Amino acid sequence: MHELSLCGSIADIVGRHAAGRTVSVIHLQVGQLRQVVPDTLVYCWDLVSADTPLAGARIDIDHVPARMRCKACGHSAEVGDLPVFACPECGGVNAEITAGEEFMITSLDLETGT
Repeated sequence: MHELSLCGSIADIVGRHAAGRTVSVIHLQVGQLRQVVPDTLVYCWDLVSADTPLAGARIDIDHVPARMRCKACGHSAEVGDLPVFACPECGGVNAEITAGEEFMITSLDLETGT
């Protein structure tokens, strides 16, 4: 379950950037090819953040579908649920991944002090 170690890294990064401010939401982009189970990531986040200043912060995941570009004809297409890296336009198999490998924190929602 690598999601647990991913959550530890997220906590470290968010803690540094929040600089003592209360975090309500952590926005992530997670690519389809990253082999991250979203429900497991959220579950592990609750474990990692419990009894820390990040307790109560929620993870919001933006799922990024896998996309490829054919090097032969230049056609770009979404890979789908069963990754078959053959061009639907020309049938070529010399393709590059253009999306779907992301795993990044894109923004934080911070509570404002009153």
